[in-house]
Amino acid sequence: MVKEELIRRSPLRILEKAIHGGLKDGNIGVLASRKGVGKTACLVHLSTDKLFQDKPVIHVSYASRVDYIITWYEDIFKEIAKKRQLESAVEVHDEIIRKRVIMNFKQDAANTNQVLKTVEAMIDCGDFAADSIMVDGYDFLKSTLEDLQKFKDFANRMGLRVWFSASLKGEDPLFDDKGLPNELKGYLDQIDVLITLAYQDEHVRLSLVKDYDNPPPGDLKIKLDPKTLLISE
Repeated sequence: MVKEELIRRSPLRILEKAIHGGLKDGNIGVLASRKGVGKTACLVHLSTDKLFQDKPVIHVSYASRVDYIITWYEDIFKEIAKKRQLESAVEVHDEIIRKRVIMNFKQDAANTNQVLKTVEAMIDCGDFAADSIMVDGYDFLKSTLEDLQKFKDFANRMGLRVWFSASLKGEDPLFDDKGLPNELKGYLDQIDVLITLAYQDEHVRLSLVKDYDNPPPGDLKIKLDPKTLLISE
């Protein structure tokens, strides 16, 4: 399969259709679940889809190590290339990694202003025309409304879209009767798209629980395969 066909046939087109064309400039999307359910895999798959479309990505990691993020990218790419029988996989791989920058911060040490200043320097001074920012390992319990608003204002000013992963903590129930994570309710005015992940029928199901101001459809009809860690129909 050639790259263009791979893009067209990606199950992420279903996600884009569900949220009326995908996450838009200046908007924030969040993938939320308990730790270990597959948020990072989803985040990297979303990022890799952008890279296939020649849209540069900056991946901001708040994890203690960055090498595992690189491993995620390699594993997801290999699985996509194998499953879709991607032609010229080595050349495509070398092409897309040039459009990806990974940055590592400690949330306790680097405040939001410092992080965004570094990202902006990469875009402007580094001549890296990022389309999207992917943020993983971000602890919303250590965050404030002001912090998230700064990300949103930055995305709007720079013409970017930002995806976060959120590891939900605490005891059940983690969600209310509408499927909204209790931990994130205080941030709903800043979050434009909210997707939750949960195990069901030996797969990880993705549910759209906030879709801008539209009634959310719930089940997205796509899932995460726990063996390949790919999003599939």
